[in-house]
Amino acid sequence: MILDIYKDSLEYSAKDLKTLLVLGVTYFLSFLLLPMFLIYGYSYRVTKISVEGMINGNDPLPAFDNIIDMFVDGIKVVLVYLIYLIVPFIVFILFAAVSSSIGGYGESALMAIGSVITVVLILFAYIMSMFGVAHMASNGDSLSKAFDYKEIIEIIKSVGVTRSLGAYIGLTIICAAIYAVVFLLILFVFGFFGIFTGTLGFDMAAGGIFVAGFFIAYFVMLFIVGPYTMIMQSRVSGLLYNLN
Repeated sequence: MILDIYKDSLEYSAKDLKTLLVLGVTYFLSFLLLPMFLIYGYSYRVTKISVEGMINGNDPLPAFDNIIDMFVDGIKVVLVYLIYLIVPFIVFILFAAVSSSIGGYGESALMAIGSVITVVLILFAYIMSMFGVAHMASNGDSLSKAFDYKEIIEIIKSVGVTRSLGAYIGLTIICAAIYAVVFLLILFVFGFFGIFTGTLGFDMAAGGIFVAGFFIAYFVMLFIVGPYTMIMQSRVSGLLYNLN
């Protein structure tokens, strides 16, 4: 079932190149901060369509319109993520403060324990926040539903704790692999031409080709791969929620 979700999400995310490019421009402008909320707002729309859809269905990609509504949804999604991360952040700060007051070997040991606990809490917060956003989408966009811990935990249990954790770990690996493969493939192509040019004695041209390859790879990551993996993650989140 999880493999079917991955397959569906990989295909779904590639449905509309134009949408990917529009999202890519938004990614590019995210350093201005405000466009970042539009990105999260769009990802929320994908989750909402997925929660209301089905695996291997004919769900369309959401339109990039109604900017104000999308912006508001983005703010809500960011709030959900930040609030769920508060506990791991506080725990890490407490361990850091206590360990620094101890000093010596005790400091290192306590920080190691604190780091492990923080990582576990981050994983828990990550899963809770993803299911929380999907739960919000499934309940009339109610922000309070994203923090209905009792209902969300019951849904995670229904889907399966191991299945949920494995699905998100696998999703992270897939997204990282997509980034790595595309980036290395582009560098390989440009590197090949760079080496070929270098063998002909055009050293400066070869160097320019290498640099051009790096920048083109960067922009492909930004304008296509970034939006693609974002849509994929949101799609997986919605479909996984539907398994409860």
